[in-house]
Amino acid sequence: MENEFAFALGPVVIATSVITTWGIMLVITALAWLSTRRLEMLPGKLQTTVESIVVAIDKAIVAVAPEHGRLILPFIATLWLFLIIANLIGLIPGLHSPTRDLSVTSALAILVFFSVHWFGIKTQGLKNYLRHYLSPSPILLPFHIISELTRTLALAVRLFGNIMSLEMAALLVLLVAGFLVPIPILMLHIIEALVQAYIFGMLALVYVAGAIQSQQHDSPE
Repeated sequence: MENEFAFALGPVVIATSVITTWGIMLVITALAWLSTRRLEMLPGKLQTTVESIVVAIDKAIVAVAPEHGRLILPFIATLWLFLIIANLIGLIPGLHSPTRDLSVTSALAILVFFSVHWFGIKTQGLKNYLRHYLSPSPILLPFHIISELTRTLALAVRLFGNIMSLEMAALLVLLVAGFLVPIPILMLHIIEALVQAYIFGMLALVYVAGAIQSQQHDSPE
């Protein structure tokens, strides 16, 4: 993968993926502020669109964690919106998806890793949450730890590999066929980008819901 650096601050080198990531964060923040600063009982087009997106995400969350939808919604919704924009931004000439950078996808996977434990501890308490790692037997503790680490690694590598291969495939096809087939490639890119964002966000949701509900599953009948 080609390393692309924007500038350096002393010994710290800032990659273009970092700048693009911060730009996406600023765009999401600005859109959130603009769409919520004047909420009305009779919503306009912008408010209606935002409410429809939030309702759709809320339904997906409630289907997995019906009792904790409001708690999980801000994190999962933000993650989904970020991934959708990040995966699609490569369609803009001169820009590349930050999720094609393994360091970015690793940071997202680590964020999910710590969020899973934070939500679990918040809902169950530290003692009760840690107890499920010893269930049904303390012998399984190393396997629980390995499972946590491997699924975090899988999250990072899966998203990175898919977005990187998608951009490379689109570039190769355009080099071979020229610009005679831009629309099919564009549609493929959009569909795959949305699918990968959905998969990453859904896996994060399942992991968080599993941490929140783990004590219920481990409790004796």
